Amino acid sequence: MSFDIKWLAVVAAAVSAFVLGGIWYGPLFKNAWCREAGIDPNGKPGHPGRVFGSAFVLAFIAATAFAVLLGPAPSLPLGVHHGVLVGFAFVATSFGINYAFAQRSLKLWLIDGGYHVLQFVLYGVILGLWH
Repeated sequence: MSFDIKWLAVVAAAVSAFVLGGIWYGPLFKNAWCREAGIDPNGKPGHPGRVFGSAFVLAFIAATAFAVLLGPAPSLPLGVHHGVLVGFAFVATSFGINYAFAQRSLKLWLIDGGYHVLQFVLYGVILGLWH
């Protein structure tokens, strides 16, 4: 395992999570996600600076850890493969365990889990192409 991290690529990957999230939880799934999560889609968000700041820090940590996992010179196929693997087998399934105990809906798990699979695939694409 190498800690030779391309920091600009990691920042780009973390930013990509925001772009994806804006599309995913905006026009694509906002209404369904809000309904399943029990959130008023027209309600005023509380503390958006704190929420988005925390989300970016966490996305940056995840992208950094993923870069370490991929190593110093990942290929695009390796990045995509590991993105699917980590996004589905680690993140989405972990959400699934919590959602089962919390009795959250399958639809909510598919929306949230699908986002994280694509998030890590995007990380893999960015880190795999960044040489």
